[in-house]
Amino acid sequence: MFETVKVVSSARSTQTANVVVLGQWQGEGLDGTAKDFDDAGALSAAARRPEATGETGRIVEAFIKTGGGGRRAGSSRRERRVLLVGLGSRKSFRAGDLRNIAAAVGRRLATTKDETASIELAGMLGAVRVDLEHAGQAFGEGMGLLGWRRDEFKGSANSAPRRTGLALSASRAAFAQGMARGVALAQSANLARTLSETPPNIATPAYIAAQAQKLARRTGMKCTVFRGDALERERFTGLINVGKASENAPCMIRLEYVPRGGGRGSSPLVFVGKTMTYDSGGLSLKINNMMRGMKRDKDGGCGVLGAMHAVAEVVRPRRRVVALLACAENSISDEAYRPDDIITYRNGVTVEVTNTDAEGRLVLADALCWACEKEDPACIIDLATLTGGVVTALGSTYAGLFCEDDKLRAKIEAAAERSGERVWRLPMHQEYRDMMKSDVADIINSNPNRKAHPIQGAAFLSYFVKENIPWCHIDIAGVHAVESDTGPFIRNSCTGWGARLLAEFADGA
Repeated sequence: MFETVKVVSSARSTQTANVVVLGQWQGEGLDGTAKDFDDAGALSAAARRPEATGETGRIVEAFIKTGGGGRRAGSSRRERRVLLVGLGSRKSFRAGDLRNIAAAVGRRLATTKDETASIELAGMLGAVRVDLEHAGQAFGEGMGLLGWRRDEFKGSANSAPRRTGLALSASRAAFAQGMARGVALAQSANLARTLSETPPNIATPAYIAAQAQKLARRTGMKCTVFRGDALERERFTGLINVGKASENAPCMIRLEYVPRGGGRGSSPLVFVGKTMTYDSGGLSLKINNMMRGMKRDKDGGCGVLGAMHAVAEVVRPRRRVVALLACAENSISDEAYRPDDIITYRNGVTVEVTNTDAEGRLVLADALCWACEKEDPACIIDLATLTGGVVTALGSTYAGLFCEDDKLRAKIEAAAERSGERVWRLPMHQEYRDMMKSDVADIINSNPNRKAHPIQGAAFLSYFVKENIPWCHIDIAGVHAVESDTGPFIRNSCTGWGARLLAEFADGA
């Protein structure tokens, strides 16, 4: 929607911006900040229009003659556009609402082609006692997410759209600092979104590995890619079996962030991402048009890559962070793994395959085994588009959260609150684990009775995590993409879900 989005911090940028963005509470008139810009009554007149309800994201426009700040301005007067944006109810307002409010403002700025905007909401927000830096971050995230572009694969049948760059500023330093952080975090999420959008004939496992290596070179992280004989040597049997039908060979990608000054002696945070570059269902073939959109079955891994970008470029935590991306393509050939096959993992657990379309958990198991045995993790968090059942249970409002460690869960929920990427805890119990028992092996990969479908996936994964290691599984199948314009996200697109949540988690861990 924008060529670029950035935050500039000079006072002159604020005074000379083409557009001033002010706020209005629902059912209320102008506050003192807005009145200070209203030296000729244009804003007061705009606020009295029927459409000026103050509902969240509702915008009315006015034009003022000013030298950069109404009565506080200098002597040089010019016309400036003012957007009076609704903040909703004062009583129910939360800082996270500013993501969607920013999206409404950004859509209007994209229409008007204005290139500079001063966001003067801090004065009003003081009345509801929100943290200004957090509020600014939410606004910056909304604007940065809205600025994502997906026209890389447009060809000669389309004319290139005219996009402007957008420079944001704010007179209050805390709000401006928050906006800068928010825009930066949005750029990390946008990296995940771009990878998600990349089609499967391009975004093969080798392509994802190359992108991880490129990110490592740019940020100073370490990247190791296990493929071919290395997969055999390290007994990544899930990846080997799931990926062997495809001409695009599977791989395990390991990224490591090490803070300045070391941190090697401490146990790392470990992020694991399901990275199925395409999922046909294998021999348990998806029917009708259910394959459409399966390029996004890699969105767990994409979110983890986006998080590592944020860890290295924005958050820079004081402890190590390791990412593991289990990357494969689930295809069909005479080499394909079959229902009735039995797979033995490096931790000794044997799995009877009952459904080759329940492949994501098979490759995640490799990463979880490795993390427990090789990384000495402080905790493990995995992201995966794992089950359709979680969409039935929670829709597109929450991701499914499975975590039996109270301290880890509390930290993830705090990160979810700050990032706006919402999670909802679902149960784990021994009875669910017992559902996964096999008559001929230790466990099955899918129980055909479909009971507790989203919990089946988590129960399966629990067999590959040592009991003493804090672990959280997040099923993002319902939240990783949107079908219509939703806040800062455009229709039929991905959300980069998890990049910002994991970054916030790493910042607070």
